Amino acid sequence: MSLSSHLNSSPDEHTKELPGAFPITPVEYETPPVVSSQLSLSQAVHRRKAEYTVPRKVKIKVGTWNVAALHSTELDLGAWFVDGKGISESLSVLSLDDQGGPANAESVEDVAHQEARRSKKKPTIPFNDHGTLPAGDEIGLYALGLQEIVDISSATEALRPYNDPHPGRKWKRAVEKALPSGYNLVAEQQLIGLYLVVYAAPAISAMVSAVSTTSVRTGLMGYMGNKGAVIARIVLGETTRIVFINCHLCAGAEKGNLERRNWDASQVQKQTKFNPVDLGSPTEETNEGLGDEDFAFWFGDLNYRLEGIPGEDVRRLLLLHTKDEYTQGNASKRKIDAELALHDKSSIHSHTEDDSSSHTSSHTHGSSLTSKTAASPLSSDTLDPPSDPTSLQTTLTSLLSHDQLHQQMRQRKAFHDGWREGPIDFLPTYKYDAGSVGMFDSSEKKRGPSWCDRILFRTRRDKQEHDQKIRAEEAARKRDDEMKAHGIDDPAINEEEVLFDYDPTTDGMEDEYDADVNQDDPAIVTTKAGFEDKIHLEYYTSHQRVLSSDHKPLDALFTLSYEAVDPELKAKVHQEVARELDRAENERRPAVTVIVDPHQEDHDPPTDHESVNFGNVQYASKKTRNITIANTGRVPATLGFTDRIIASDQGAGVTPPWLHIHLDRAADKERPTAESHDVYTLEPGDAANVELTIQVDDLDLVRALNDAKTQLEDVLVLRVHNGRDYFLPVHATWLQSSFGRSIGNLIRIPEGGVRASQHHDESASKHGDRAGVKWSAPRELFRLTEAVEDLVERAVAEWGMRLGDQNPPWEDTRWPFIVASDAATKEMQGLKERVREALDNDHAVMHAFPIETDSIQRVEAVATTLLAFLTSIEGGVVTEHLWTQIETSMVEMESSQQPHHLPSAEEEKIRVLDVLVTSPAHSTSFTFVTAMLAKVILEISSSSASEGPEAKGEIRRTLEESYKGIFSDALIRVPFLPTGVRERRRATARRNRMVEMFISLGDESYA
Repeated sequence: MSLSSHLNSSPDEHTKELPGAFPITPVEYETPPVVSSQLSLSQAVHRRKAEYTVPRKVKIKVGTWNVAALHSTELDLGAWFVDGKGISESLSVLSLDDQGGPANAESVEDVAHQEARRSKKKPTIPFNDHGTLPAGDEIGLYALGLQEIVDISSATEALRPYNDPHPGRKWKRAVEKALPSGYNLVAEQQLIGLYLVVYAAPAISAMVSAVSTTSVRTGLMGYMGNKGAVIARIVLGETTRIVFINCHLCAGAEKGNLERRNWDASQVQKQTKFNPVDLGSPTEETNEGLGDEDFAFWFGDLNYRLEGIPGEDVRRLLLLHTKDEYTQGNASKRKIDAELALHDKSSIHSHTEDDSSSHTSSHTHGSSLTSKTAASPLSSDTLDPPSDPTSLQTTLTSLLSHDQLHQQMRQRKAFHDGWREGPIDFLPTYKYDAGSVGMFDSSEKKRGPSWCDRILFRTRRDKQEHDQKIRAEEAARKRDDEMKAHGIDDPAINEEEVLFDYDPTTDGMEDEYDADVNQDDPAIVTTKAGFEDKIHLEYYTSHQRVLSSDHKPLDALFTLSYEAVDPELKAKVHQEVARELDRAENERRPAVTVIVDPHQEDHDPPTDHESVNFGNVQYASKKTRNITIANTGRVPATLGFTDRIIASDQGAGVTPPWLHIHLDRAADKERPTAESHDVYTLEPGDAANVELTIQVDDLDLVRALNDAKTQLEDVLVLRVHNGRDYFLPVHATWLQSSFGRSIGNLIRIPEGGVRASQHHDESASKHGDRAGVKWSAPRELFRLTEAVEDLVERAVAEWGMRLGDQNPPWEDTRWPFIVASDAATKEMQGLKERVREALDNDHAVMHAFPIETDSIQRVEAVATTLLAFLTSIEGGVVTEHLWTQIETSMVEMESSQQPHHLPSAEEEKIRVLDVLVTSPAHSTSFTFVTAMLAKVILEISSSSASEGPEAKGEIRRTLEESYKGIFSDALIRVPFLPTGVRERRRATARRNRMVEMFISLGDESYA
């Protein structure tokens, strides 16, 4: 008889039409349209899975054994699990010839000799057993589940809060010793006495990924680990999820034990969780459990017993078959004969008391089987085993109708959600005398034999069909309840149909065991990842001639046909899909072209058209460049400059502080996000002009540029929303400036100015105070003050000769150092640039202007530049240190003055000069400025010939009052300002007084 069986029957077609029916497989319906127009790359690759997968086959051997914590059981492991030995053909319906193994029964050691030589230090496998099942490297995946590798009846072991790894290592060594070379451990999990390992052949292990293992405790109160399960999930070939569950459920033959077994199984299903798998499928979940796999194998000591039949009857039936294994009168033979003889005496006594009819009516179904089988000796006729009442197959079938597991599955109390089992054509696996082939428990308890050890399996299709059936039943129940609620009977049911509803061929056979109930034609299993696989059960059997435990080991062999990913083909598809997505994305996404204006000025380096180059840039001067942004895509483009990627020493924002952006249109009223900056929408074909303006007027930045500590370089980020970012480099060349430097630095600049030092040794900027002193005061300051004196004199003279009837500009007492805002024209900015250029190149300021520039414009350009220069001097003309000493001296004079003896201006000047002379360069610079101011005041106040001395004196005092306020701030640096209003006014008054005492001419100048 061949045991090859095909799985996964096709579902009933009518179930598809039921309300709320769940699709059997994803391929039966069209894939729903994707809401988003943009698939992820992994999903797009997955849609072309057929192009990069190849068909593969792998044999999966699943084995289970309760070793009962007995010593030396590991010595038998390799022989039965890896090599396929220990099969008893006479005690199993399994046809060894069908499995391709050698029919070597005649040469195998007989049972009596095998039992007689049994030793706890040697394997118990019979001699000359060369293995009758597929073995060794024929198998691609080995999955082994062991139970009771430690004594779980010990409270120490059962309550242990951690796993002792030493017993597991012993079993792992035993497996690896038996496996062919190159097999790799891909999964391992232990829970006290439960142990699960999965090994893969070299070619298969390379295809295993996403391994996840876990365990579930179902012992006392769900916390103890003496019962429970160890589980492993692997993904094979990047396509197929496979789960292995090794369990040990509640023991015992009482009803409460049965219910607890069912509860244990339900807890394993509920609590098992795996790490997520990322195969690129749109159906991936973040937290997978049992039911999400494609193929599952549940095995172990499930502990389900035989129910409704006395244990002694079961023993009697089975011993009638096992006794013929013994040809000699060894211990097991004697025990079997004694038990059968005792049962025969009991049966004869029963027959003498009751007639045949009452005997038949009073015995259970199991008892009648015992009488029937006992009355007829085992015959060797040629009847087909299923038809032979004395055959082993008939006995097993009659007993399996009492199997609790099958009953619970039919009653939907456990393992009813798609789980299957191969035909059971072997003896119960429990409980035997250790060291015996066929003697069941001979202890005082004489436990009834049972198929406690099982191997179940399930496909994703099985689970889906079960779920669909449950939903259909629920929908029908709801429909019936609604009809009954409305007083309507189901028209499909009538009395006539009820009369003929009885079927004598099937009614009353709910408990009959059908070995073929789960063996259907093969069907495609559509995996969770969308691939099509098949599985085939090759055999399912026990190894009866393994003697070292009171349980017989059990294994099953499956052939899995699956689609495996070919890495090279997938890489090729991945590249193609990436290009396709990129092209499609580019067509949908907005696209713009950025064009840099090639504008170039004299002395500027040529532009590279990929970046914005402002060329040479000097202090406070403005330069502009233009770029054009054109929408060259097919959809509107919303764009704008966004925050730059900055270093730690750079300021945040869209642009650096020395750069400004202006577009030729108004920004959109709505922004894509609350945090975004101004955005602008360009229709396809539209273009916008962007003006970039550079101006370096921050003195801290100027000093850093002068010292070569930073550069005028940055990268602007133009963000096209739902498109790409464009990076626009911006850079300029800094021209050294005399502005922002200290007095000590300025007096060390050699002839030719700071520009000359920039092009030669840069000693002025890099060496600063360490360079040799060249001048007593900054030449720039000398040139400016000299020019102001000369130009004011000329301006006053020219005004009197040409424009005497108009109001002169010096009616504004701040002139020429501060001019009205309407005078700060672009033309004036150009003149001041010329002045600064002359200073930086050590040229005469008087020659910096075009010949057509009038004297008023010249003096204003020079005077305002002078004030800006003084303000920019690092540390000031009068440093904080000097001012602290001067202020202290002035406060002492204020506090020591007598009511009738005030200090004269000359006395104050002397005390101030005593402090200033300690820093000669600062003293000389201060003198240059105050002497220039005194001369300007004298020149302006003397400009009106018609005014008398008193009027001129009034003009002088007004100018002195104005100039002292302007230049006290420009010349003097204070360490801090007082907090109080009165103190702050007094401090300001002292600074003003210091300047005033040096610019005041006295009334005698006009006498």
